[in-house]
Amino acid sequence: MVKISKEAALAYHENGRPGKIEVKPTKAYRTQTDLSLAYSPGVAFPCLEIQQNANDAYKYTDKGNLVAVISNGTAVLGLGDIGAMSGKPVMEGKGLLFKIYGGIDVFDIEVDEKDPERFCEAVERIAPTFGGINLEDIKAPECFYIEERLKRTLDIPVMHDDQHGTAIISAAGLKNALEVNGKDISKVKIVVNGAGAAAISCTKLYMAIGARKENILMLDSKGVITSDRPNLNEQKRFFATDRRDVHTLAEAVSGADVFVGLSKGNVLTKDMVKTMAKDPVIFALANPVPEISYEDAMEARPDTLMSTGRTDYPNQINNVIGFPYIFRGALDVHATAINEEMKLAAVHAIADLAKQPVPDVVNDVYKVNNLTFGRDYFIPKPVDPRLITEVSAAVAKAAIASGVARKTIDNWEEYKNSLSVLLGQETKLTQKLYATAAAHPQRVVFAEAVHPTMLKAAVQAKAEGICHPILLGNEETIEKLADSLDLNLEGVEIVNLRHPREQERRERYARILTEKRQRDGYTFQEANDKMFERNYFGMMMVETGEADAFITGLYTKYSNTIKVAKEVIGIRPEFQHFATMHIINSPKGTLYIADTLVNANPTTDVLVDIAKLSATAVRFFNEKPNIAMVSHSNFGSDGSEGTQKVRIAVEKMQQTYPELTIDGEIQLGFALDRELRDTQYPFTRLKGKDVNTLIFPNLTSARSSYKMLQALDADVEIIGPIQMGLNKPIHFTDFGSSVRDVVNITAVAVIDAYVDKIKNRFKK
Repeated sequence: MVKISKEAALAYHENGRPGKIEVKPTKAYRTQTDLSLAYSPGVAFPCLEIQQNANDAYKYTDKGNLVAVISNGTAVLGLGDIGAMSGKPVMEGKGLLFKIYGGIDVFDIEVDEKDPERFCEAVERIAPTFGGINLEDIKAPECFYIEERLKRTLDIPVMHDDQHGTAIISAAGLKNALEVNGKDISKVKIVVNGAGAAAISCTKLYMAIGARKENILMLDSKGVITSDRPNLNEQKRFFATDRRDVHTLAEAVSGADVFVGLSKGNVLTKDMVKTMAKDPVIFALANPVPEISYEDAMEARPDTLMSTGRTDYPNQINNVIGFPYIFRGALDVHATAINEEMKLAAVHAIADLAKQPVPDVVNDVYKVNNLTFGRDYFIPKPVDPRLITEVSAAVAKAAIASGVARKTIDNWEEYKNSLSVLLGQETKLTQKLYATAAAHPQRVVFAEAVHPTMLKAAVQAKAEGICHPILLGNEETIEKLADSLDLNLEGVEIVNLRHPREQERRERYARILTEKRQRDGYTFQEANDKMFERNYFGMMMVETGEADAFITGLYTKYSNTIKVAKEVIGIRPEFQHFATMHIINSPKGTLYIADTLVNANPTTDVLVDIAKLSATAVRFFNEKPNIAMVSHSNFGSDGSEGTQKVRIAVEKMQQTYPELTIDGEIQLGFALDRELRDTQYPFTRLKGKDVNTLIFPNLTSARSSYKMLQALDADVEIIGPIQMGLNKPIHFTDFGSSVRDVVNITAVAVIDAYVDKIKNRFKK
């Protein structure tokens, strides 16, 4: 675990723009018309609509995606009563987590009021602003009263996350831990060390999933809470035991199946752990120092199933697994409350998710290959991208079923897809690609199946129904790698191109290639030798129709791959060159960029082919191409050789394809700024159009552009390189491609192959 210094933490919060969150406009605001719509006089119209129907606030404002994180600073993150203003960095941090994990906007509100009545009155008066209220860092027992009152008086979801967030995550963890060790929750003996807000809420939720009250012992700073103790508050009295034989923690944990610590560090000793029942469950949730360290617990009892609140040990109980997605589901159905049914739905969704195969992105973050349900993994990781779809949908369904939803959801698959798009896990374009590919899966050859990324991508593409993968490589090596990565190769074809049984096929391919290239000096022996190389063999599979598409590039140098593609597959007869394109998906829209891989310093004729290929490719993705041919000058402002070739290419394209929207040479800034471009250069064919396709004058500028965007903007999704101009669907990946990148390219290759088949069918 990285040690955080005071200096580093203060610098993080101070440097640049102070704090961690900001407000950004979501509508256009550049023109006078924009401002008149945003404010006066246009704003009057939605105001009047909301006056007639209050629920229209969800339609015309951010209310439906806006949560208040509210605190009075009386119980801040283990720091205690440090005051409302002092707790503001924590509330901002909570706002950041809401945004990055749930896509939810937050105003953090620090209320300088300790009196519960007056605090509630303040919250009630500002509540119309919000779609939900997240109460934070309010001390017990006042927090119980505050939450209960606000739930009664407000018609929006209210949740004290310190209570219910920990309860939901730990209940999911407890459910799964007991499943792992084969124990019945209705029979286990549970010790809860701590009697604050979190402990009370956790224990009540454990009872809701089957724990029995008579099997629970709760302790506070004075020891076991017994019914004969005077001056117990209502919450503690509920859990007080009639037993008189237990008073200390050591006595309570003897023979216990479960220990849940919501107290302070180092109170549970190794000797105490040794007295617990077989396969004990220990949730030591004090932070940053747990009630017992992971090392001490495992040394005392190697059969322990353990959770902490820390990131550096297995099975972290982290509230971020719950609250963003619980509020997300509640907001999306305009819920009037977060009720017990919704909390339980979250518990079961989180618990069930831990039993599903773990996405590659999670394994990558934690530097492991095979997280699987068991002792060291019975709670999903906070970075699991499926949490938003599974938990939010479960909560929304429960809200609708329990009658607290103002809005219904009819298409749950579409709703889950929208959540993936919201957080940038997928875009509408990638969803469309996957859906189209899955409707027409093709046989795709993966050249470098012994590369973990490509093997994972092939298996994932099969699991998503995108293709029927064919892996090139040694069977034993691939199977061993798959086993180490916990990948299921059932139904996946493996072709060992170097095996003696493939000799006939290698020779057949060699004869075909020799005949095709005999005027280029090819001999049969030379061609036969080449068939021992993955790229030659795999491309010949596609050339002969024994496969439909081919993916390569993780190992191989581009120059070699391009050479092989030209030799084996060849360029489409209507072109003299081929190229590649990258798709840039950003919050501002989709851009198509070319050429990003093949032609280092294209001549005018090559630029013409790239433009023609790009227009065809953009239409392939069902968009009308609006093409800007980029340069460092605007329409003749510089007469250098580099700009001349771009200008001549534009002239040729405009003469040959007068219906095509294409112009240049033009600087990138003018190409992408329609208002500026149309004002300065009203004669351009691009006037009134948003450019969606950029043709760069050389490979360096094209690659640098998308690589810079990729590095600087986490909200940008890059798909590519996408091959344009070869006779068959041969597609390339990049050295740094992720599993998702390769799956994206696979989807494109499948669609490419399917479209190719349709075209050939019509030709016949």
